[in-house]
Amino acid sequence: MTDKENITEYSSELLGERYFKVRHKSGLDVYVYPKDMVTSYALFATRYGAFDDKFRKGGANGQLVETPSGVAHYLEHRLFANEDGSDSFEKFSAFGADANAYTSYDKTVYLFSCTENFEQALRELVTFVTHPYFTKENVDKERGIISQEINMNTDNPYVRCAANLYCAMYEHHPIRCDIGGTLESISRITPEMLGDCYNTFYKMSEMVLIVCGDHTPEEVISIIDKLLPDGGVEENVLPERRKEKREACIPRTEQKMNVGKTLFTIGIKDTDIPDTPMMRIKKETAMTVLNEILFSRAGRFFSQCFESGLIGASFSCDYSLCRDVAFNLMFGESDDPDRVLSELLEYIADVRKEGLSREDFERSKKVLYAGFLREFDSTEDIANNMVDFIFDGVDLFDYLDIIKDVAYEDVCSLLDTQFDRECISLSVISPL
Repeated sequence: MTDKENITEYSSELLGERYFKVRHKSGLDVYVYPKDMVTSYALFATRYGAFDDKFRKGGANGQLVETPSGVAHYLEHRLFANEDGSDSFEKFSAFGADANAYTSYDKTVYLFSCTENFEQALRELVTFVTHPYFTKENVDKERGIISQEINMNTDNPYVRCAANLYCAMYEHHPIRCDIGGTLESISRITPEMLGDCYNTFYKMSEMVLIVCGDHTPEEVISIIDKLLPDGGVEENVLPERRKEKREACIPRTEQKMNVGKTLFTIGIKDTDIPDTPMMRIKKETAMTVLNEILFSRAGRFFSQCFESGLIGASFSCDYSLCRDVAFNLMFGESDDPDRVLSELLEYIADVRKEGLSREDFERSKKVLYAGFLREFDSTEDIANNMVDFIFDGVDLFDYLDIIKDVAYEDVCSLLDTQFDRECISLSVISPL
């Protein structure tokens, strides 16, 4: 059982919620969020994603390692197959658990949800992720499966619209490449390469285990105690940060595909990325508030463009900030994407002259605040929010104060510095 002195409790008086952190003897950080709900949700994640195709072993002055794009995603696929020939997906199904995994730009996550047999499912999650098995035969077999995924993305107009935009905005950042890699890059992935990257990034000090459901930290630790050894001295790994010029590389890109309606994505490149995790999340929050003010369904831009038939109901926007890359996206359908961009720039110019409404500012903060509160009704949302905040070095409950502390002046300043034409690219997918 866990020593009470090794358990750190985090709580929110406002929410009436709490969770616990335990540093396991293996070096793994374990988070348990007790939630009296029918469904249990667990995820096992590592700080290794598609951006990590170049990194240094042993810190800033260590050995520089470069790998083909797609290795993190390839590893995610391979780990479900076990040395004894069994498949972990089938084991989860036998337990009545729904398992999955995903690779993003900055992490890889393995997860399951269940309403029964939680202990068996958690054992399987920890066991298969910590017992890799790579041979030339099974690595070559996986290459065909991943090739099909890459081809499916190539044929998906929505994926192509975003991918073409990233290539237009950025000159050499790995975001230009699909998370799964390319047919050429995955052809160079070997069992030895997978093993080396696994040993580098799948160390307990680089990973977290999060459990959300009707469970205690003592229960969770008692299960994984038998599965994980004591930790040893581990080598530091430092991802290489990429620098890009402020301006977008190509202002417009277009591709013809088999679509019934023209798709577009407008991207605003942002190279002003704060150095600390807390400052990054504060900026991301302020940008989310600004987007809500400018582009909500009740706002002037959407109303005018929608009522005139310029855009469809699918129009949306999203600001993303991840490590060394940030951008603001507006995407949807339109018969005249160039006019949408022109209208956008005119609208921003008008708002800059008029100034932002304080009433809209307060309303937008309340929308963001309420949306975050609703996510505490789901074990899945809680766990997935936690892994994002943990890897960003921020306490989950701090986000409520971060939203509260967003100042009107902060948002006005972002309005003045974002949306400059030289930072914008337009990606269009038009009918054949």
